[in-house]
Amino acid sequence: MDGWVDKWIDEWVDGWMDGWMDGWMDGWMDGWMDGWMDGWMEGWMDGWMDGWMDGWMDGWMDGWMDGWMDGWMDGWVGGWFGGCMGGSLGGWVFMSVGLNGWSNGRMDGWMDG
Repeated sequence: MDGWVDKWIDEWVDGWMDGWMDGWMDGWMDGWMDGWMDGWMEGWMDGWMDGWMDGWMDGWMDGWMDGWMDGWMDGWVGGWFGGCMGGSLGGWVFMSVGLNGWSNGRMDGWMDG
């Protein structure tokens, strides 16, 4: 009895069961994992990641950066810096033009007279 049972177990478990497990399970796992799962996951991940990167990074980030940076640069450079420098330069230019006109007029009149 032990011989027959051992032989049956050896043949069934080692032969058919192992063969089925190795063949069918490996094939199914390879097909499912490589085919459907990898394809779906890669397609979904690529699509989602590309969409997220394109939409959020390119759209929102670029829009925010462009808008904020442009606004900040316009506000700071055009407003504070331009106002400060423009005021100083404008005053200096105004004063030098005024002084030049006054001094040239006075000097020319004095030299001529």
